[in-house]
Amino acid sequence: MNGNESLLSGGWGRVAHNKRYIIWFYVLNLVLACLGAASFSNQAHDFLDHSLLSERLVHGFDVGVLIEMFARPEFGPTLAARVAGLHFALLFFFATALFLPGVLQGYAATYRLPREDFFRARGRNLWRFIRLMIVAGIVMGAVAAALFGLHGVLERKAAESTNELLLPEVRFAGLAVIFLVMTALRIWFDLAQTDVVLSNQRAVRRSIGKGFRHTWRNLGRLLGSYVVTTIVAAIVLVAGLWAWMKFVPPASVGGAIFVSQLTLLLLLIPRFWQRGVAVSYYLQNMVEPIAVQPFTPAPVAPPVVTESAPAPVIPGTPPETQGA
Repeated sequence: MNGNESLLSGGWGRVAHNKRYIIWFYVLNLVLACLGAASFSNQAHDFLDHSLLSERLVHGFDVGVLIEMFARPEFGPTLAARVAGLHFALLFFFATALFLPGVLQGYAATYRLPREDFFRARGRNLWRFIRLMIVAGIVMGAVAAALFGLHGVLERKAAESTNELLLPEVRFAGLAVIFLVMTALRIWFDLAQTDVVLSNQRAVRRSIGKGFRHTWRNLGRLLGSYVVTTIVAAIVLVAGLWAWMKFVPPASVGGAIFVSQLTLLLLLIPRFWQRGVAVSYYLQNMVEPIAVQPFTPAPVAPPVVTESAPAPVIPGTPPETQGA
């Protein structure tokens, strides 16, 4: 990857070269969603199979019928269905912490990451990711509660004003500020997770501090990239809802399933795109350079030239005298 490329293009390139991760997470999400909804589905079947309300749900979705169904005492309590859905939601949370380190490792690799390296990264960073997610949940929950509380106070003050346009303006501006602040917090912990995996950092607090410093230093660049991917996700969602209402007949269960699942699959792309942006930023700005000691050749001693003594002159053998 080019070190001077933009975060959006760099992140998109990593997503495009690792499309299999999106398919895996989609299948995982679909399986857990089906298992989580099975309890409610069985309860609804037991009631609707013996009720005339089912006739009003065959040819389309009716909110009034759904509310009336919940109000019927023979439908029974929905506590069991809610508990089952909550359990599978927690299971998806655990699965995300389990598989996401391998995804980040694959995004950072310049080659197709082998299966052994994927699972090695997954097992090495599981407990680190769980700790990071707990810290992120506490921080983001506290900040969100404070922001929504302040937003409610401002709305009440605006409602008391004689300016009729003040309330919608305050409401819109407040929600926009909350969105930007929560996105900045998301960037912070995305960078911390990326640092934990790619630098093999055992001390999670160091990655949290490092992620915060880089988020603050490059907030405009990172926030702009995340906002663009969020806008893409919003466009995909609106397009999916429009296609559902425009092209899917009310009685077409298969068409509704196809459009809804295709929309959910496409909505995963901006989510993984943001992870690719975080990895691209990490490789460009957060990788600590390796100190290289300059090579100094050892001094070479000059060759010592010694004057050799002249070779001794060996006298020749005197010729033999004739007649001796």
